[in-house]
Amino acid sequence: MSKILVSFFSASGVTKGVASKIADITGGDLFEIEPVCKYTNEDLNWNNANSRSSVEMNNPSRRPEVKNKVSNLSDYDTVLIGFPIWWDLAPRVINTFIEENNLENKKIFCFATSGGSSVINSLNTLKNTYSNLNFVNARIFSSNVSENDVTSFIM
Repeated sequence: MSKILVSFFSASGVTKGVASKIADITGGDLFEIEPVCKYTNEDLNWNNANSRSSVEMNNPSRRPEVKNKVSNLSDYDTVLIGFPIWWDLAPRVINTFIEENNLENKKIFCFATSGGSSVINSLNTLKNTYSNLNFVNARIFSSNVSENDVTSFIM
């Protein structure tokens, strides 16, 4: 049986709640992708073109620094990466996580939380950016994620 890592970035706590449920359902280990500088409400104001998140998302080369790396990544066959959808994409801190951790030869599943956006553009952008990696599937989850939702997603 493969060992699963459930990694996630959560700015407001919603994605963290979903990731915790997914880890419980799969028996996977939980890993929080934490930016060195946490996002404030002002940073997340997408109506402000000068907010931190707006500036980051408008620059595809931006890579917010993260606090830690996965120390035992070689133990995992499957890596789930969770994030909120920002500007129809994964937040740039997800790029930092991917680039700082060797995910080659892993099955990668992306899960996201969103107020209405699809995960398709996020997945396609990640696949195009990291064409050497094996992105298998992506899905939006709500806070009431069920065992059936998770098993149909990763099986």
